Amino acid sequence: MALFRVVARRFGAHSKQFLPSSSFASRQFHDSTTLYSNGQTNLKEILAEIISSEQVRVSDFRKAHGGSVIGQVTVDQAYGGMRGIKGMVYETSVLDPEEGIRFRGYSIPECQELLPKIPGGEEPLPEGIFWLLLTGKIPNKHQVEHLSREWAERADIPSHVVTMLNNFPSTLHPMAQFSAAITALSSESKFAKAYSDGVHKAKYWEYAYEDAMDLIAKLPTVAAMIYRNLYREGTNVGAIDPNNDWSGNFASMLGYDDPYFTELLRLYLCIHSDHEGGNVSAHTVHLVGSALSDPYLSFAAGMNGLAGPLHGLANQEVLVWLERCQEALGGDLTDDNVKNFIWNTLKSGQVVPGYGHAVLRKTDPRYQCQREFALKHLPDDPLFQVVSQLYKLVPDILLEQGKAKNPWPNVDAHSGVLLQHYGMTEMNYYTVLFGVSRALGTLASLVWDRALGLPLERPKSMSTDGLMQLVGVSSSD
Repeated sequence: MALFRVVARRFGAHSKQFLPSSSFASRQFHDSTTLYSNGQTNLKEILAEIISSEQVRVSDFRKAHGGSVIGQVTVDQAYGGMRGIKGMVYETSVLDPEEGIRFRGYSIPECQELLPKIPGGEEPLPEGIFWLLLTGKIPNKHQVEHLSREWAERADIPSHVVTMLNNFPSTLHPMAQFSAAITALSSESKFAKAYSDGVHKAKYWEYAYEDAMDLIAKLPTVAAMIYRNLYREGTNVGAIDPNNDWSGNFASMLGYDDPYFTELLRLYLCIHSDHEGGNVSAHTVHLVGSALSDPYLSFAAGMNGLAGPLHGLANQEVLVWLERCQEALGGDLTDDNVKNFIWNTLKSGQVVPGYGHAVLRKTDPRYQCQREFALKHLPDDPLFQVVSQLYKLVPDILLEQGKAKNPWPNVDAHSGVLLQHYGMTEMNYYTVLFGVSRALGTLASLVWDRALGLPLERPKSMSTDGLMQLVGVSSSD
């Protein structure tokens, strides 16, 4: 029955009839707590049991249905960035156009309700979301505490990476520093060493897991060093507290001691952790990993994709646009004036940043939970009030314009405003926070890529002449 529940969860993300209700999710939570109440807190041992069953399930499924057709590709999809093509296995999350992201079948509100929190805290711990993404099960408090301690033990940064970070010029973008440092950390790769030593491919996932755990543990220190070097005159990040959680240590190393900022960071790191496999950063990690590049190199490649303005830089562009709006209107932010500014943006051939999404056709649940955080903790913040005003005005204008498939806000329409409120005004750094979070999802998925033995990714490309021949059009027409 336990295996059936994992299977139902996984396929439930693709079929609304299997989507978990709150009561079903609650039962799953109690089942997983009972299953490991005997003191088993070692994530790798638990994962090994799950992987062995899943390998059999996937193998049987492929033998029975490997030849089944699951989609049809159009010419527009070939030219349009392969958008919507079903051609990739990604176990950890699924994005539904109408309801948003589900992590192993759980919605964001369900994760907020069920995942463990610090005593007295309101937001889920990222340790819990990582456990869920890897295993498909909600962890209990003791399992999450064990994972926090294990990450603290693995957090040391090798001296050559410290030297490298401290010698980067201040003109080098934070994401370039982040990616370069992760690449340099590949000197620590247990996967690369095991592969060089000739380890059997059945063991690949174990070494990918070790690298994922080590890298996730080290990322907050790397990210905090970049922040301190660029924006805090190179002050020391301090030591990891083994009794603190991953986000708590990260906030402390960044130099923030407001408990509400730390709560925001926990929420931020959870909701940005994964967003299905087709986005640039997740797909890049999967693609580079398919070449059996080690998890450090694979994740660094994904971070280079995340650094692009059409992906991870989007929340920065939202803030720049908000500043332009405030400057242009001189603080006279009546609804009519803001509407005119929105229309002027659209008529100039630009978009309203933070609105629309490649997949979603509703308000992004990640936007919604950030809005709820703001309503609870900073309802009078002036910038939040502008964001709320835009939430009221922009969708109707985009619908009237008639070009947007999705007129609703996405996660980027809100996240920068919250960070600004708590004093993190350095917009160039925001994508680094995104990157720390995205490690949880992409590296969990990479472990499963190796567990399922997924091969080198090599889609077939076509020339324009070739496509014309396929659809019966002469290239001379």
